[in-house]
Amino acid sequence: MIQLDEETKLTFFYILFAFTFSVLMRLIWVYQFNGYEPFMFNGQFMINTNDGYFWAEGARDLIAGTSQLNANSPITLAAAQLTAFFAKILPFSFESVIFYLPVFLSSLVVIPIILIAKVLKNLEMGLIAALLASIAWSYYNRTMVGYFDTDMLNIVLPMFLLWSIIWAIQTKQNIYLLLTALDILVYRWWYPQSYSLEFSFFTLILTYTFIFDRKNVFNYKLLAIMMFAMMDSSGYIRLGLVGVTFYILSQNKFDRYVYYILGISIVSFFVSGGFDPIWGKLSVYIFTDTVSSSTQGLKLHFFTVMQTIREAGHIPFETFANRISGHTITFILSLVGYAYLSYKHKIMLLALPMVGLGFLASVGGLRFTIYAVPILAFGIAFLITEVSKNLPTQKMKYLSLIMFTLAILYPNYKHIDSYKVPTVFNKTEVEVLDKMKSIADREDYMIGWWDYGYPIRYYSDVKTLTDGGKHAGNVNFPVSYMMLSTQESAAKMARLDVEYTEKNFESNRTGSTIEQMTFDYGFKDTNDFLLSLQTDITLPSKTRDVYLYLPYKMLNILPTVALFSNMDLMTGRGKKKPFFFVSRQFKDMKSKIDFGRGIYLDKVTSSIVIGQESLPINRFVKTTYDKEMKLHTNVQVINTTASLNVIYMSNYNTFLILDEKMYNSMYIQLMVLEHADKNLFEEVILNPQVKIYKLKV
Repeated sequence: MIQLDEETKLTFFYILFAFTFSVLMRLIWVYQFNGYEPFMFNGQFMINTNDGYFWAEGARDLIAGTSQLNANSPITLAAAQLTAFFAKILPFSFESVIFYLPVFLSSLVVIPIILIAKVLKNLEMGLIAALLASIAWSYYNRTMVGYFDTDMLNIVLPMFLLWSIIWAIQTKQNIYLLLTALDILVYRWWYPQSYSLEFSFFTLILTYTFIFDRKNVFNYKLLAIMMFAMMDSSGYIRLGLVGVTFYILSQNKFDRYVYYILGISIVSFFVSGGFDPIWGKLSVYIFTDTVSSSTQGLKLHFFTVMQTIREAGHIPFETFANRISGHTITFILSLVGYAYLSYKHKIMLLALPMVGLGFLASVGGLRFTIYAVPILAFGIAFLITEVSKNLPTQKMKYLSLIMFTLAILYPNYKHIDSYKVPTVFNKTEVEVLDKMKSIADREDYMIGWWDYGYPIRYYSDVKTLTDGGKHAGNVNFPVSYMMLSTQESAAKMARLDVEYTEKNFESNRTGSTIEQMTFDYGFKDTNDFLLSLQTDITLPSKTRDVYLYLPYKMLNILPTVALFSNMDLMTGRGKKKPFFFVSRQFKDMKSKIDFGRGIYLDKVTSSIVIGQESLPINRFVKTTYDKEMKLHTNVQVINTTASLNVIYMSNYNTFLILDEKMYNSMYIQLMVLEHADKNLFEEVILNPQVKIYKLKV
């Protein structure tokens, strides 16, 4: 029987305690919404991140053993494969697996944190750091229950890599050479974009070796095996090279060849193209333009999606600090603590790549903050243990440890308690999509904005034009154009874009469908082609059915959707923005209705007042659902020469103020008013939350 020493027993206990704490904190959301039907479907909680449905689709298709051609199902990607594995071996429903998997996988981060502390001979620091890191704002937000995404291991795996690197350098045991290489292989399998962080670790080890440990042959062995693991080639090839390299490096008789092996590994890394994607990927988040252009043909200009994604935007310092440590004071102390920890234990300088990547959030967006969380958690934990160990009595020492730890945990707990994130879709919306599974064929398309692409594919098992991974400007333009154009132009664009997308699949063509349409219809200017959609042009032959997904919630993002098509593709210049204003917090003040933001409806003059300007109203429309949930519209024409319209959606308690272009747009006519042109669209499902139409052309 294996006998464990006291330190090892304490290590296991701390890991179990921190892991349990992390799991329980993530179950607060479940307790808060237990039995809340809008967040449940078929008796199971739904997930709360759009991208999660991408991985869920892949896992579902792997389990079913089928996936339609060109559906972009991620059956070859790690998150889908691992999920399918767990779904097969665990006695729980598939929905439960994808909902709870982030809770348990993300909580594994406590293991490498405590093991790193163990090699630094400070287990209490490890426990405190693990408790804080596991529930810090940004890490919790991206690994909470239901947040089914790659983030559930995106910090766990690099922390295990950091642990194996530190233990390798500290212990100089050959086994950690192999563990480090395997960590890299697994990390790259799970998250292909990991190369930047891996290369940063390599660079820091190289720098650390030259400065502090230049004559240590073991460090060069570590660098060599890391290079082979980091090559840009098949995982099986890299695994084979790692195996051979480990065998050679573990034989002392080959020590004199280590520098040659390192040289070969570096050459192999660069020759394989290992460095090529490193800067390119990070620059996507650092250098963002609002407009992109194609490099061939018409050189069309498109609005880029990066400026509309909150996680890729700039964030205030207080938000930045809170997301990493829970509080600005904790964050500042964590920085001081990490600097002091690195001074006392120079090996912790190897964690700088994760700190640096976390600080990239200040320019690249809040998604990066999670990388700095565990490292700066070490910083504040080290300060706490340093203060406590200098206290005169054991009682004061333990009391200070507990009190200081609770103080840094409390702001993060408060955040968790108040962070009541909704599911991606509510029960009603999912019921509509689930019903579509029996109406539409797997080869049919359902057109919706890219935010809804993955859930549409998962629940309705159809194809989409855009989704969370396919939303470049040239892809979003046609969908935006459909939503904001007249019904005739929208219907023609829908048929054109679907058929041209399928043609691109058949011919392996990756160019813009809009550009190809322009050429095929004999135009040299895309603006002229778009104008032709208002004429009787010949459309491609129909190869499949097309459905439109029009949710009520899209009202909130309609101005953003409009950005993608409200521009001249030939020049990149934006057009005049359509006027659109939504008010749900209005006040009826007898003679006027105050919509907020200095906008109100003057009932006496039937005009909209915006600041000091008074504008006449063209139409006042009131929509109402009866007991059978049939929509009725009451249209009052006031001034046919006016440009503004007011729509009162009484059952939604929502006012819309919009100009003629927005009023006549396909989305408003079909979703808000249900005024569909029967020659173009057929009603399929008309629900107050979601409306689905079938294209008839």
